[in-house]
Amino acid sequence: MEDVLAVYARPFAERLPVVCMDETNKQLIQEVREKLPVEPGQPERWEHEYVRCGVAQVFLEVEPLTGRRHVEVRERRTRRDWALWIQGMLRTRYPQAERVVLILDNLNTHGIESLYETFAPQEARSLAERLEIHYTPKHGSWLNMAEIELSALCGQCLNRRIGDLNTMRREIAAWEQERNNRQAKIDWHFTTHDARTKLKRLYPNL
Repeated sequence: MEDVLAVYARPFAERLPVVCMDETNKQLIQEVREKLPVEPGQPERWEHEYVRCGVAQVFLEVEPLTGRRHVEVRERRTRRDWALWIQGMLRTRYPQAERVVLILDNLNTHGIESLYETFAPQEARSLAERLEIHYTPKHGSWLNMAEIELSALCGQCLNRRIGDLNTMRREIAAWEQERNNRQAKIDWHFTTHDARTKLKRLYPNL
């Protein structure tokens, strides 16, 4: 826990951006009938019956100090999907960074071994050398600021029925652009001092 909080306390460094990454999923739900629009004296109405169309995987990264984020919708959440995400982060979105300081949970796909399973050793090593990974502790994923951004995404964009991947991708792309244009940042206040005071019960008794 203190390791992650120490990273959040670092001053901004363009060559060493701090990026938080997380994933979630969203059930794709198709309407069986058209919604009835709003009318005088009547709210919007829709059929309770629906059709399940699978599950979409949502990958999100956010740089809290700059208000920059990127979101993608994928069909799966495998080691290969995570490795391709990391390659896109380092080669396309942060090509000038010396290293990306990455905060994420310790899901079994979130490891350097995923890079080696996906790419040739030379490429895997090149990517790994540009990552400084800090894992949130077990049961401590709330320390990942990407969860705050995912909550905003779910509440502002994904809080309704969406029936297919293409529609979801368009909606998320519009949400991402609007948030990035506003440079919506995350104002984090929880510090190491707070942890030692408020979460004292989690520390070992010596």
